[in-house]
Amino acid sequence: MKKVILVRYGEIMLKGLNRPVFESALMRNIKHSLSGLGKTAIRCSQARIYIEPGQDDFDFEGAVSRLTKVLGIVSVSIVWKVASDFEEIKKYSAEMVREYISKPGRITAKASAGGPGASDGTFRFKVETKRGNKRFPMESPEISRQLGGYLLKSVPGLKVDVNDPDFVFFVEVREHTYLYCDIIPAFGGLPVGTSGKGMLLLSGGIDSPVAGWMMAKRGMEIEAVHFHTYPYTSERARDKVITLAKIMAQYCRRIRLHIVPFTEIQLGINDRCPQEYLTILMRRAMMMISEKIAAQNGAIALITGESLGQVASQTAEAMAVTNNAVSMPVFRPLIGMDKNEVVEIARKIDTYETSILPYEDCCTVFVAKHPRTKPKLEEAQEYESRLDLEEMIERAIRDTETMTIGD
Repeated sequence: MKKVILVRYGEIMLKGLNRPVFESALMRNIKHSLSGLGKTAIRCSQARIYIEPGQDDFDFEGAVSRLTKVLGIVSVSIVWKVASDFEEIKKYSAEMVREYISKPGRITAKASAGGPGASDGTFRFKVETKRGNKRFPMESPEISRQLGGYLLKSVPGLKVDVNDPDFVFFVEVREHTYLYCDIIPAFGGLPVGTSGKGMLLLSGGIDSPVAGWMMAKRGMEIEAVHFHTYPYTSERARDKVITLAKIMAQYCRRIRLHIVPFTEIQLGINDRCPQEYLTILMRRAMMMISEKIAAQNGAIALITGESLGQVASQTAEAMAVTNNAVSMPVFRPLIGMDKNEVVEIARKIDTYETSILPYEDCCTVFVAKHPRTKPKLEEAQEYESRLDLEEMIERAIRDTETMTIGD
């Protein structure tokens, strides 16, 4: 018997002749995520990925925690790999089930709510078998039936219940046989690095980290631009964004973060342009800078956390004026979501608590009391002509600080 990790993927299965490209990318990302935990052998077989550690003291729980953040993975299980021989399967199945139900705290939600199960001293179970190896002499229903009967006799405290079990004992008969009880869910999607590179406009708020994560889930490599208005925004606000980038890097492999000094541009807009156009002109300048940095770094699209109608700068008319500032595609994965939906994702990916720290970002200073919700492109361009915007943008890009997070 050998303990290994079984990784399942979903959407990749729908790919055609290029499926090996996605599988290879996923395996590279898995290897990257496990770096520092010791040597492992990673192989792909029959739409499964198997991770076999090279030492006895391998940190399985730590590895599973990292793997659930690898985009493209649907679920993970710690499994026992045994010979595809029914006597061996029976022996190790009984051993595994004994170990499983003896773990402290092994109690189901049904039992803790006062229902049947572990609370009355028994565990209801069923066996589910997948027979990928058609040369194995027994078919799946027969394996489940005979193995279930054997476990019932061999392990005290069990009761068969195929309709409402406390746990399911899974058997996968392939070139070897894999035994497990738990399936730990992950996020699915596509492997990062299979859909080009996008440049995320990363603020310190709730929305933009979620937007970047959602595009990473579609396979996009993420870089980020943050606009820092020192001294109107503090160093703590800057550190907050770096922390958000570190959290995102757990899912995105790594993030190159470009911190752009934005004070001169914001002050210029504030001094020379109508207050009602402050936000729109600021957003247009941000898009122009982000496009230039994106082009310098091989990104093919910009990513923002805008949601239609959420604030004054996110009306359809305002976004049309903002879009006009650049020629690069702008991806807005949150466009049709409400705030509660975004917050739910932020909680799941662990960015929420950092995002709500009360440190202002550049989008919350120099805010107009009555912003224009239906701005006109011609007016925005006329107000921009009052600024030496091109020169200010070049200075901002020249003075940008770039750091790599998560490598």
